Amino acid sequence: MPISKQIEEYITRASWIRRMFEQGNELRAQYGDENVYDFTLGNPVMEPPPELVERLRVLTADPAVGQHRYMSNAGYPWVRDNVAAVMARESGLPITGNHVIMTVGAACGMNITFKSLLDPGDEVLVLSPFFVEYLFYVENHRGVPVFVETDEEFQPDLEAIEAAITPRTKAIILNSPNNPTGVVYPQELLERLSKLLEAAEERIGHPIYVINDEPYRKLLYDTEMPSSLALFRNSILCTSHSKDLALPGERIGYTVVRPDADDADAILGAMTFTIRTLGFVNAPALMQSLVGELQDVTVDIGDYRRKRDLLYDGLIEAGYECVEPGGAFYLFPRSPIEDDVAFIGSLLEQRILGVPGSGFGRKGYFRLAFCVEEETILKALPGLRASLKAC
Repeated sequence: MPISKQIEEYITRASWIRRMFEQGNELRAQYGDENVYDFTLGNPVMEPPPELVERLRVLTADPAVGQHRYMSNAGYPWVRDNVAAVMARESGLPITGNHVIMTVGAACGMNITFKSLLDPGDEVLVLSPFFVEYLFYVENHRGVPVFVETDEEFQPDLEAIEAAITPRTKAIILNSPNNPTGVVYPQELLERLSKLLEAAEERIGHPIYVINDEPYRKLLYDTEMPSSLALFRNSILCTSHSKDLALPGERIGYTVVRPDADDADAILGAMTFTIRTLGFVNAPALMQSLVGELQDVTVDIGDYRRKRDLLYDGLIEAGYECVEPGGAFYLFPRSPIEDDVAFIGSLLEQRILGVPGSGFGRKGYFRLAFCVEEETILKALPGLRASLKAC
């Protein structure tokens, strides 16, 4: 086999999301786009806000001299300053542009973080269910993912986390609002987790960095999002504008290291180095200039709330069990049969595309992404009811 054995293995266990999307292409070819109800990808159909469209028009109609040239690997200073001002306001911390690195989406931020932090065999705690790419991000940089189950409401289980910590634990990934469940971790629970991690750091003799993956941090419905940077001293925030500005294809985000985190300056220096050596070089110049003026702008949250309510209420009325999401744009209902993959197969008979919970490390559930047209939800509800009744 000419390809790497590791990559061959990764492909074998690669994302169910893409696999179902490809099956959807086959159904679309057979029945037509309007007769296939695709809830697989977190790929918003919503268009970017008008402020963004206008800002982009100005940037492209009258570009500054050197608009498309290289800049510092960490990004334009003025953009980083604008990001830092918002982060400082939300967290109450003295965050400056020097603590910010502009990235090619949150995935870039996480990869430069793990490249900077991990030595071979270092462990990273991953709460289940999880975004499957986390495993590849950790293993890309010679780390070892350690799976920790959440509770029945998909909230962090503090006892399970404490039991999973070893002298090799280097970091823990927190993802709130969560993909695939949509749950938001409450402040009181995170405060207890912070104390737990501080005690564990004393016990094992080195920092445990909290990697906060927060691309959905502005997509909140009936709850508030506490500042992860304020709650965890050894905190690193990775985020993206893919969701809050509806720009998933433009790959623009940023990473912030809390100013008083252990070895913060060394970590930031390592990230600035690794963003170059991993091939990202720097975040796209035009996108930096675009989002730099839009840090307080977001898409219409009310639109997502209406779609959440429509799909969630429809599932509950049909008889499904589901935790109501407080953010993001996902539902993670319990499968009516133990074999979630088989149930996803039954949904295909109704031309409904979802993703089995097995793909996120939690069997017996399935994920539906409701960042779709409202008509798609309305047309899919009868098939979802029929599939449940057939079980």
